[in-house]
Amino acid sequence: MSEAHHPSENNPNNETETWFSSWFDTPYYHILYKDRNYREAQIFMDNLTHYLNLPEKAKVLDLACGKGRHSIYLSQLGFNVLGADLSENSIAEANKNDNENLHFKVHDMRQPFDEKFDAIFNLFTSFGYFENDEDNLTTLIAIKDSLSEYGFAVIDFMNVHQVLNTLVPEEIKTVEGIDFHIKRYLLDGHIFKEIDFEDNGNKYHFTEKVKALTLKDFEELMEEAGIFLLDTFGDYKLKKFHKTESERLIMIFK
Repeated sequence: MSEAHHPSENNPNNETETWFSSWFDTPYYHILYKDRNYREAQIFMDNLTHYLNLPEKAKVLDLACGKGRHSIYLSQLGFNVLGADLSENSIAEANKNDNENLHFKVHDMRQPFDEKFDAIFNLFTSFGYFENDEDNLTTLIAIKDSLSEYGFAVIDFMNVHQVLNTLVPEEIKTVEGIDFHIKRYLLDGHIFKEIDFEDNGNKYHFTEKVKALTLKDFEELMEEAGIFLLDTFGDYKLKKFHKTESERLIMIFK
């Protein structure tokens, strides 16, 4: 998931309102998740762009791009890439890599783009964050409306069935000398991850909250949005999706 800087004394009731616009903006988000496997991510994008048979110089939108590491790789593959994210801090960081074929902008994924793209990628469970469930449909419609006539979109989401079967309720992860105390649970159709830690004498508390959307949920949303689901995969090597065993739920649609 994607980062802000709230001491825990700050109004905790307000926290989940826009947890993603605060937590994703803190340096701590990037510290906790710094060991993510980017080689695996690159293999995923190699496989995906081959599968989609994207033409050279295709216009690609990396939606919820964070600091832009995957956008940068996609541009190195020869595509014309726009990375978009709600986090101003992340986009400011990503913008250091701006070049002729790679641009970044602050953008809310609920809003369609004026330009059209040959491919839109929403990677690494960057969907289902909104307080209001209606926003999930709004986002899908915005993605559909931002695709060119022959364009494809990809949402790479967690496989909720597998996540719940293997959920670790409590653990401590120590990164860069910070002990991150993590709790995970399912509540009201959302998977919560509560993160508590101390740094420089300050206590911090963040809550990640993602809608536990299954393939069936996505199918219903897509039908309502007038979207055609073309294929589903279960991992970054594009093996077929298996409801209980697959690590990921990767959906290709238009």
